Amino acid sequence: MTSSKTARRPHHWRRDLIELAALFTAVAVADAIANLIGHQPDGPYLLVASAVALVATAAFHTWWARRHSNAPPPEEPGTSDPTPDEVTGSIDGSGAGAGETVLWRMRTTVRDAPGSLAALCLVLARLRIDILTLQTHPLADGTVDEFLLRAPASLPAQELTRQISGAGGTATWIERADTHDLVDTPTRVLSLATRTALDAAELPLALRQLLGRCTIHSLPAVSITGRPTGESAPVEGVLEETVMRLRDPSGGVISVERPHLPFTPTEFARARALVELDARLGPRVPRSEDILTLPEGNEITVRRADRSDLAAARAMHDRCSPGTLGLRYHGPVGDADRYLDHLLSPRFGRTLAVQTDSGKLVALGHLLWDGDETEVALLVEDDWQRRGIGSELLGRLVQLAEEAGCDSVYAVTQSRNTGMVAAMRALELPLDYQIEEGTLVITARLTSATELRSATEPTGAAEPRRAADELTAQPTDARPAQRSGPAERARR
Repeated sequence: MTSSKTARRPHHWRRDLIELAALFTAVAVADAIANLIGHQPDGPYLLVASAVALVATAAFHTWWARRHSNAPPPEEPGTSDPTPDEVTGSIDGSGAGAGETVLWRMRTTVRDAPGSLAALCLVLARLRIDILTLQTHPLADGTVDEFLLRAPASLPAQELTRQISGAGGTATWIERADTHDLVDTPTRVLSLATRTALDAAELPLALRQLLGRCTIHSLPAVSITGRPTGESAPVEGVLEETVMRLRDPSGGVISVERPHLPFTPTEFARARALVELDARLGPRVPRSEDILTLPEGNEITVRRADRSDLAAARAMHDRCSPGTLGLRYHGPVGDADRYLDHLLSPRFGRTLAVQTDSGKLVALGHLLWDGDETEVALLVEDDWQRRGIGSELLGRLVQLAEEAGCDSVYAVTQSRNTGMVAAMRALELPLDYQIEEGTLVITARLTSATELRSATEPTGAAEPRRAADELTAQPTDARPAQRSGPAERARR
């Protein structure tokens, strides 16, 4: 390796010749002037004055050139270099120090022309914003640039949006991010693909994490009464700005809506690839099992269930009393079997089954994806009630909801169902209540996994736990207007 100091530049003889000619010309001119002035009476004084004037002119030229040509631009007020304390500020902006930072996710559209992205980067640099990740989504008439930014906590989002608009960005969208967004896009997509490959019930959750804040609905092609719903989509799917429709491998349509931010063709391609992976792998559910011992000594198995358990679930319905089925499904008892195919589908949620040593199903617990919300529902066979089975299922369902990233779960029951209210209270989670026309909706706001595990361990509250086995949460047509769970949509 050769340093810049020792590197030899190519020699040009023409340049040397020109320099020699200029030197001889300057010497000749200087000699002529010296001879002309030197023979005058005041010649020596004029020569000294000329030398002083030349030196002063050279000094002034050097000072002027350094100030206006080579000096760095003056700093703007408030843009001095950050101190070490400021550089090491909190990454999530939770504090209030002057040097702390926050994370932003920003998306803006620019012209597909050279220099468009550079103009945005210059604005971000002037605002002392660090670009952590960058994705580009090509469009027909431009490019959508998606940034993960670390910005000073004192910089308002409105000011950042205004500066980006001034640099040529249009349709700018910005929201707060967290440290989970620091994972690069390929790693996140591979992780979501792995989760989907292991469990078919993960597809709606994977789509939500892939596309950000959005609402996902699984619309069946056939209702529980056997009538076509008219829901269909071509194999390649449909993209309509803020809505994408993908063909569900299990039948029907997966509808994804994001009204606050249009989808890009890149996002549509990623979502379609995830759905195609699910279709190629076919139905699958993790086959993990937990053996539990009841107070009287009997052992039961808690495991995931799917449509392969349809016959066993119908047999359990036959052993349940009309009162139990009526409380669970809140409708004609004869329609109870129709709901099972929908409820056992992993596309609409997750189902836990309780099985005896003989292989008989005695209880079912459902965690149903309801757009942005999540519903819990339980059914325990009459002969197995008041043994803590319902409370065990409820605790496990809430834990599954927390692991899936849900903010809350809700149960729909009747206002006279004090047993279900007591069971929800036994979770020791913050609860909200809403009652309308005899229908009670209990919403539990989820906490950390540690608090959840401690809340679901056996305690001395035996009566609330036994009550949960008798009176269960029911998807009902009489629920308040703002709630519309998967089971209700299927019955329609």
